[in-house]
Amino acid sequence: MPLSEHEQHLLEQMEKALYAEDPKFATSLRSANSRTSRGRAALGVLGVLVGMGMVLAGVATMMIALGIIGFALMLVSAFIAYSAFKAPATVSIETDTPVAPRKAKSSNGFMDRMEDRWRNRGDGTPGQ
Repeated sequence: MPLSEHEQHLLEQMEKALYAEDPKFATSLRSANSRTSRGRAALGVLGVLVGMGMVLAGVATMMIALGIIGFALMLVSAFIAYSAFKAPATVSIETDTPVAPRKAKSSNGFMDRMEDRWRNRGDGTPGQ
């Protein structure tokens, strides 16, 4: 079911606000080269499976060289698959309004409060 024009406009506004507030997090959610990343990830997973097969074949046939090559293939393929998921995304969205500099971090979240308590544990100031 397609979105209405109003819903699309609201979604675009929310996306712009997200990019304006935290561009690093927003770019980590969306990958501009997702097709390439998915292809590399699939290639890495396939390589790991083939490497496992080679290791098992090497153990079954008592060919140590085949097992070593299979293990090396597994390591390289695992690195390729990992790097495909960790590839940096480059996305730019233009906002209509200029972005004001962000204020210092506020202690709204649970982890922020816990970090503040940990930092202030020795100076005698009570926690929040």
